[in-house]
Amino acid sequence: MSTSEQHIYQCFASHMEHVGQAASATAPAIDKASDALVNTLLTDGKILACANGNANILAQYFCTALLNRFDHDRPALPAINLGADATTYSAICRDNRFNDTFSRLVRAIGKPSDLLLVIVDDGHKANLIQAIQVAHDREMTVVVLSAKEKTDITSLLHPEDHEIALDNLSPSNATPILLLVINALCSLIDEKIFGS
Repeated sequence: MSTSEQHIYQCFASHMEHVGQAASATAPAIDKASDALVNTLLTDGKILACANGNANILAQYFCTALLNRFDHDRPALPAINLGADATTYSAICRDNRFNDTFSRLVRAIGKPSDLLLVIVDDGHKANLIQAIQVAHDREMTVVVLSAKEKTDITSLLHPEDHEIALDNLSPSNATPILLLVINALCSLIDEKIFGS
């Protein structure tokens, strides 16, 4: 086996180890978070998602799965990725208000029946913290998917909020696991709303 092949094998082995750990550690939290997402959708609320950097890809994937379909055709479900609007995002940043990138949008369109989904792949970020604070001001529930345990964000969460935290993984190791979590959430949403 070549050195490159050994490296590839190690990448896969490490991934499988992280998947196994995440499955046993996060299953109850995923189930509870899916209940919160379902409750939001069944009470005529919408899901607002936000994330920075590469995690924004995961936020867009989640919203696309709800707006279009996951595994099966079904009615569209309301989900908005706040990071998908590059024009608004860059305008807020241009005015030197990076920390307001998501909070301004949550304040403008969030309502008490809505839910804020925050995906964090590398610890805390000030703009995500501000979005959570505004969501709470708007009486919204918050669900956090995090690559790390016990971040600054954890201390902000209210009893009715939910956190699915991985075991302090680097962003490159966390991203595929967070995608698996999102797939599990999407599958549970479809099952709990529409049945098998």
